Amino acid sequence: MSKMAPPFYILAVIILACGGIPKGYDEGGFSASVTLPAFKADYGLTTSLWVGNATGLANRTANITSFGVLGAAFGALIAYFLNDKIGRLWSYRLASIIWASGILMQVFSSGIFGFLLFARIWGGLGAGGLTVIAPLFLSEIAPTKVRGMVVSMYMVVLLTFLSLGFFINYGVSKNMAQSRAQWQIVQAIPLIPVSMAFVGSFLIPESPRWLASRGRHEECISALARLRGMSRDEPALVAEHERVEMEANTLSEMRKSSMLETAKECLTIPDLRRRYFLIIMMHTVAQWTGGNGITYYISDIFQYAGIVGSETSLITSGAYGLVKLFVTVIFAWVLIDKIGRRRCFLAGLVLQGLTHIYMSIYFGGIGQGNSRASDAAIASVFVYAIGWSIGLCTIPYIYGAEIFPSKARGFAYATTMSLHWFFQFAVVRVTPVMLAALDKWGAYVFWSSICVIGIIVLGLWAPETKGVPLERMHELFDGHWYQCWRSRLGPQQDHERGFDGKDSEKSVVELRERE
Repeated sequence: MSKMAPPFYILAVIILACGGIPKGYDEGGFSASVTLPAFKADYGLTTSLWVGNATGLANRTANITSFGVLGAAFGALIAYFLNDKIGRLWSYRLASIIWASGILMQVFSSGIFGFLLFARIWGGLGAGGLTVIAPLFLSEIAPTKVRGMVVSMYMVVLLTFLSLGFFINYGVSKNMAQSRAQWQIVQAIPLIPVSMAFVGSFLIPESPRWLASRGRHEECISALARLRGMSRDEPALVAEHERVEMEANTLSEMRKSSMLETAKECLTIPDLRRRYFLIIMMHTVAQWTGGNGITYYISDIFQYAGIVGSETSLITSGAYGLVKLFVTVIFAWVLIDKIGRRRCFLAGLVLQGLTHIYMSIYFGGIGQGNSRASDAAIASVFVYAIGWSIGLCTIPYIYGAEIFPSKARGFAYATTMSLHWFFQFAVVRVTPVMLAALDKWGAYVFWSSICVIGIIVLGLWAPETKGVPLERMHELFDGHWYQCWRSRLGPQQDHERGFDGKDSEKSVVELRERE
């Protein structure tokens, strides 16, 4: 975490970061299990049943894969209401239960196609809810100077289980006879760590900010004391508690406004509108540059690039996941709070764009008969993974959790994450169709074009938020949207004390005057 981070705080971050397991394992473990022969036999995905109707087979496969994503889009919206009504902690637990029940239905759907689709949507509700609840919870308990790293831990856990999923599929395909138990084991495995995180959630306190907003002031300061490893009367803790209480007053006012009134503010108040549409643009570019669509079909893409054999493709896909994980760890622990958000996502988009350009040339002109070109195509997929991992794989989560004021944070984050899931549903649904209909190279031309648009638009729109306290984010969006990149509030503006106790404290009186 950070220097001298309290052990109890580390435990809280680990438990909350486990909210990324459902999404990560769905993109790795589940998406790969669909390729297992036993799963194909159970759900009518064998090619012999679809002779002369390849489109029908593709649609059936895409529905199975994408319906979980569709459920997640609605789950993200539901999380907006749960977060405020029952609190962050119980929202986390409820979303975990819904996801787990969906997985159990999925595992025991016994070849019933309609029941499997229902289970995918139901489980997706919980997975989508966790993508809102966990990052927001993490951002609310993190000190300013390590906020980016702490929120990124959600993505580190997500990618760990994404990678693990490919290797688990490879393991069962090598060591188990072809049977229903193969894919059932693969799909049930994430229940174990999520159940452990669910039990562990009873060891951590509710978000201090939520407790303060409900008038539970004694519980708020107790929660802060446990998270910071400080006594209740320590000056640093008292100062942070007063900041949280001031923010709680805003949250209390927010509850008097309806969802429509909050939405109206996000769309009509200029600086809020700039922030809201910035996150929408980030999610749009992130998904339509290939995003999670490439991850879901990475085994097929490696075979298109020249990898021979489904087992070899699974191993290579696992290596792809490990590269994403390794780079994301470096991103979370070194880059995000050192060199900043802007440099990371711009560098990432450049790498993504270059690899897309090469792949379009490879599929459109060089052809798959050239072994050197094929090797370069395989390598470019890994370069793409690096670009995706240091850029828009994680950055929208961080910006979305930190740039909004308290009164709009829950609404803005939940609705933009819901849009993220709808985009992901669309991308996952159309990616195999695009690759087929556009002879592969056309899909890569489209994705590279979105990268160029993203570099230009986000390069002008997104300010650097590294080290900027949550209460000062509005200062970054005072000008026109295309001038936001010039906004600067350097780390010297971060006066919130970190775990090492070396940061200077901003006086509470000054904060009150700003409010």
